Amino acid sequence: MPDAVRFWVAGVPAPGGSKRGFIHNDRVVMAPDCRRTKPWMKRVAEVAARRCPAPLDGPLVATFAFVMPRPKYHLGQGRNAGKVKASAPKHHVVPEDVTKLVRSTEDALRGICYEDDSSIVEQHATKRYGMRPGVLIEIRTIETEGA
Repeated sequence: MPDAVRFWVAGVPAPGGSKRGFIHNDRVVMAPDCRRTKPWMKRVAEVAARRCPAPLDGPLVATFAFVMPRPKYHLGQGRNAGKVKASAPKHHVVPEDVTKLVRSTEDALRGICYEDDSSIVEQHATKRYGMRPGVLIEIRTIETEGA
């Protein structure tokens, strides 16, 4: 069994965690607040299923490097088409926040790359702008000394 997996999931990352409630057949139903969350989680799970032959045994370290798409107004026009304007912000400091991106992505990996995300004892997450949105995921086991 491998002690690490690393793979890329293409697509625009979507947040997890926020919910909205509504009444359906006299029952309260909770659903993700963002319509993109379920499709994002499905995409992550599909890619993970191909890359993770079996769930890793914890304790685990998880790294998520999110790449968010640049808005069109960050890019030049005409002969500068496709080039990032000098005035465009360098860092992605607008929604979605990195914590919620991690939440949806972690939840999508549950039962595939690990049994439960409680086995993650160390986590690293970043988000930045890029021309190819998605997330680079790396999950690895760590040695336990004197356990």
